[in-house]
Amino acid sequence: MATHLLLRKILKTGIVSEPAPAADPDQRVREQALHAEILKVFGQAVAIRHVDAGSCNGCELEIHALNGPHYNIEGLGVKFAASPRHVDVLLVTGPVSRHLETALKRTYEATPEPKWVVAMGDCGCGRGEIGGLFGPGYATVGRVAEVIPVDVEVPGCPPTPTALLQGILAAVGGVGK
Repeated sequence: MATHLLLRKILKTGIVSEPAPAADPDQRVREQALHAEILKVFGQAVAIRHVDAGSCNGCELEIHALNGPHYNIEGLGVKFAASPRHVDVLLVTGPVSRHLETALKRTYEATPEPKWVVAMGDCGCGRGEIGGLFGPGYATVGRVAEVIPVDVEVPGCPPTPTALLQGILAAVGGVGK
């Protein structure tokens, strides 16, 4: 059933490519304000652990774009780390597959307080007709919030890098833990 929905979405969407973004003269000012906000909240860089709980990898492509030179998130004080023991934010993509449910819970438990969880994509947020393309079924538990507490959801299939960055900032800046 999921294959049928995926093929329908591909045929409906067609070929998609983004035009190059226009130059934004105020971008540097916003980046400096963002960096100051991150330092105010954490006193250091924000470390993120990405957990792929069973996604189609569409969201991962947007995460890679966010790490690219156009968005320069490392220059803003946002970095990705390999160990959940050294991070502030868990970024979870995809519907939680049954074989990764325990691993996601353990990753959440291993992350020190204060911690924030960002669910990324329609599948991770449980949006759409049946909760993204994959929804709950025999192989998946469903959305991330069914397994661990979620602070911010970033919907989209997949969400843009800008939307993802806004979600991360909403988690660390707007949610006081």
